[in-house]
Amino acid sequence: MSGPGNVVDLFTEQARTQPDAPAVIEGTGRRRRVTTFADLDRRGAAGAGRLRQAGIREGDRVLVLVPVSADLYAVLASLFRVGAVAVLVDPSAGRARLAEAVARVAPRAMVASPRGHLLRAVVPSVRRIPVRFVTGGWAPGARRWAGGPPAPVATLSPEAPALLTLTSGSTGRPKVAVRSHGLLAAQHVALARALALAPGDIDLATLPVVVLANLASGVTTVWPDADLRRPGAYDVARVLRQIRAERPTRSVASPAFFERLLERAAPGDLASFGRFDTGGAPVAPDLLARLAAVAETAVGVYGSTEAEPIAHTGPLADADRRRVAQGAGLLAGHPVDAVRLRLVPDRPAPLGPFAAAAWERLALPPGQAGEIVVAGDHVVPGYLDGDGDAEAKVSVDGRRWHRTGDAGRLDDAGRLWLLGRCAARSRRGGAVLYPLQVEAAVREGLGLRVAFADLDGRRVLAVVGDASVEAVRRSVPWADIDQVVAVPALPLDRRHEAKIDYPALGAMLRSRLAR
Repeated sequence: MSGPGNVVDLFTEQARTQPDAPAVIEGTGRRRRVTTFADLDRRGAAGAGRLRQAGIREGDRVLVLVPVSADLYAVLASLFRVGAVAVLVDPSAGRARLAEAVARVAPRAMVASPRGHLLRAVVPSVRRIPVRFVTGGWAPGARRWAGGPPAPVATLSPEAPALLTLTSGSTGRPKVAVRSHGLLAAQHVALARALALAPGDIDLATLPVVVLANLASGVTTVWPDADLRRPGAYDVARVLRQIRAERPTRSVASPAFFERLLERAAPGDLASFGRFDTGGAPVAPDLLARLAAVAETAVGVYGSTEAEPIAHTGPLADADRRRVAQGAGLLAGHPVDAVRLRLVPDRPAPLGPFAAAAWERLALPPGQAGEIVVAGDHVVPGYLDGDGDAEAKVSVDGRRWHRTGDAGRLDDAGRLWLLGRCAARSRRGGAVLYPLQVEAAVREGLGLRVAFADLDGRRVLAVVGDASVEAVRRSVPWADIDQVVAVPALPLDRRHEAKIDYPALGAMLRSRLAR
């Protein structure tokens, strides 16, 4: 008998109420594969049985190196079922970061695809994992994951850890976010409400966290038939064939995925969609407007790895788009019901602890810019062994708030406007300028992709493509830009290909200006 804290109950409930409904659809043509909710539940139960046979018990950490697929979610279901803790690594982390992070977490076991097992040859910390399972094939020294006797669902407290997520650590030591079963259940509720997930929907989804919410909501996930390691350069023709075959009713994906899809889709190709949600990176007003021209509903979602979601907005009114062009930043919209949000002075030093009254006195009023901090049942309260808590968490009467590292302001209507990363701000004459203010304004005014950097007090704007330097400067006179540099491409994050990699941008511009 399962306890109320085990998040796998959300999946087994869907297997009970709609066993034959598709849970995950992958591939096209002869490679098309449909996994029903009952299939997923049976595979999770059998995988849990195999784990138990190998001695995996509640609290054991298990590294998961399985591509996003029905296999991945069956593996996660099996781990949750026995109370083991799944360890997931950002695929963009690279081998060095993987080695460091796995050494810190010290998993007792690993479940990997045959390709994932190849990392044992080149990453010593992975090679030292004692218990090994393989999915969908064979690997030396690994047992087959699957085929065990169905295991019951472990009774757990909501506070029991379910998932450790290792960040890429691209700008410092990787952090390990700890998600409990209770937090995952709360995250499901927050996402289901913000995205309006409903049983029977068919979602072309590219974000793994959304697939978890879909499975718990009875929504069919169509995983795009594409290499999403490059969401801005995938084969659109294959995805369009899949869309015509599956007729998805909605899609949740990154801005880069939608930008490419809209560029190449013909009129009528996307007629089955009634709703688009996009996030994981700044969502430009023109993209929301283009999505709204195709579907009845288009929503931009703001969140962070530790807090998904935070705020959301529909297409911007003309007056708000004018504000974007004038440097107000990017409208993220009203905070979601599940989150508590404050703006505090932008200070890099650790904050707190605070009593509630002192915390409220620190909070900034509407109109003032500061760092966005959030709390809620779906917000990750801390990192493994507290490593990173001092910089990113604030204790208020014992409750943890998360510092996003993003700057913003609230308007008089309670809507959140994003300004950019706190660490990338520029100070001049006592005033502070944030990168997203400039980047969003130039895109809205001139339709150009740009990135803003402060290089030791010198304000430089990198512009993709041919552009009039004077026209760019005139579009943002309040930004006091010192130099405009034409670049072939902007350095972007490896995960979504939509967020500016500011350390890489600074290095690129310094190199170009030194020539």
